[in-house]
Amino acid sequence: MTDANQVWHKIWHLGDDVDTDALAPGAYMQHGVDVIASHCLENLLPGFAQAVRPGDVIVAGRNFGIGSSREQAAAVLVQLGVAAVIAPSFGGLFFRNAFNLGLLLLTCPQSNLLLNEELVMHGGQGLELVLTSGERLQCDPVPDFLLQMARAGGLLPSLKQRLAQGRVPGHTS
Repeated sequence: MTDANQVWHKIWHLGDDVDTDALAPGAYMQHGVDVIASHCLENLLPGFAQAVRPGDVIVAGRNFGIGSSREQAAAVLVQLGVAAVIAPSFGGLFFRNAFNLGLLLLTCPQSNLLLNEELVMHGGQGLELVLTSGERLQCDPVPDFLLQMARAGGLLPSLKQRLAQGRVPGHTS
């Protein structure tokens, strides 16, 4: 994720209540993230894992990522190159795991985007998505620290960057 405007080309649509087992099926949890990712959403969108491309976006309904606390549910989306998930609401543990792993989540009540629509997320807090039609979608504010974490690629890369810059977390100068 960059600070400049970001264009996302393909939108994948999902409904309400997509749970962590749909994202990271339990039958494959004994394998690494690469294998789990190859089965991501196979019961809801057959062929998704093979067709999704880096920079694609998922637009979903309410409660995206509900279910277990398995961080692999967010990790597989990062592994597959999903740039962001846009939904009206997210499972709390999924929300935390997603940002910790560098996946941008945008809470946006409007999710009636067309499959071939192109989105541009404007820089800053990413509160506004502009469709190719010119329509603007307002999303909830994303706190700066979460945006920085997503831009860095997750919590650990974010902390490494801060340490390299002499900005130790929890200390003020």
